[in-house]
Amino acid sequence: MPERAPLRIAFTNIPRRLWAGGYNYQRNLFEALNRYAPGAVTPVLFAGTADDADEIATLASIPAVEIVRSPVFDHAGAGLARATGLARAMAFGLDGPAVAEFRIRGIDMVFESARFFGWRLPFPAIAWFPDFQHRLLPHLFSRGAYWRRDFGFRVQIASGRHIMVSSATALADLKRFYPGLKNGVSVVRFATEPPASLLATNPSDVIASYKLPSRYFYLPNQFWRHKNHRVVVAALDLLKRRGLDVVVAASGNTQDAREPDLFERTMKEVGSRGLDANFRHLGMIPLDHVYALLRASVALINPSECEGWSTTVEEAKSFGVPMILSDIDVHREQTEGRARYFGIHDAEALAGQMSEVAQTAAPATARHLSPNLEPRVEAFVADFIRLTRDAMGSAAR
Repeated sequence: MPERAPLRIAFTNIPRRLWAGGYNYQRNLFEALNRYAPGAVTPVLFAGTADDADEIATLASIPAVEIVRSPVFDHAGAGLARATGLARAMAFGLDGPAVAEFRIRGIDMVFESARFFGWRLPFPAIAWFPDFQHRLLPHLFSRGAYWRRDFGFRVQIASGRHIMVSSATALADLKRFYPGLKNGVSVVRFATEPPASLLATNPSDVIASYKLPSRYFYLPNQFWRHKNHRVVVAALDLLKRRGLDVVVAASGNTQDAREPDLFERTMKEVGSRGLDANFRHLGMIPLDHVYALLRASVALINPSECEGWSTTVEEAKSFGVPMILSDIDVHREQTEGRARYFGIHDAEALAGQMSEVAQTAAPATARHLSPNLEPRVEAFVADFIRLTRDAMGSAAR
């Protein structure tokens, strides 16, 4: 029998400045597919003309990934662009300019992430619902933002998309918030295996470049309200009052369109509490620096109020980094109980966990990839391939 041609799947670029976790997810997926299922999928990434050249080059360097640059996928005025595309998709049943690009490139399937291409889309489609933050934390959304997000989910459901979620926790939320769902749904738990090129940087050099002590906690979350940095600041304040001087190194984008002044207000609070030396925000740093700091940290902290399947937690698992996590269902599911947990608003409990780790941690060391990582990544790829076949089968039926 002739070999099956690779399935050509359209992905849209997710700029790291807008959503680092989304960018890292797609990069990791492409690399894992190439390593563990070569020839099964050709990811075709549609990027805007102004998207970061280095980020696109990193993705283009992954074998089998094809890059298409087009103004149809520009992120300048991202909110307006999404609204315009959605308006076309709803009014005509089709985002015509995007579909024309897909046809030219011989696409077999479309992977929708935060963009709806129309209920008349002439390709099988997978809709990725990363989480249900707007339903779980509605107070963080304006009325308009809430309904735009919810409407987007509903039109994808009504259009018969095969839905992908990243955890059993998210699957339960999907069924609770959208009862009567008849779509095909797949749970695909991702696992990360960073390429050797991102692990070649010497952690000691990175630590020295940011003037960090040899022992520090690491918090690599974007500065969005639900990421809950303020409980970490409060815990540091408690620790300092008790005479324990520890450092949290934080990194990530500082812009939250919903609260443009959130970072500034939080850092003012850091200053007013005399914690400038304890809470060190490094900004948006290169990925190789992220991995270097993670590998050498005393522990990862993720205080988030909501996750679909945390990228930072998964990356910590890849290296066997100890974790102190907010006690939300998905964190328990993702770590199978093998972490320290605290209530999302319980600074006292977080301070206690940090104190125990700081006083009992082994000497500083740069960890290597865990020996049990490969089977997890293989399972992730197998689940994703199964998802694409299920979606193709549903479309054929």
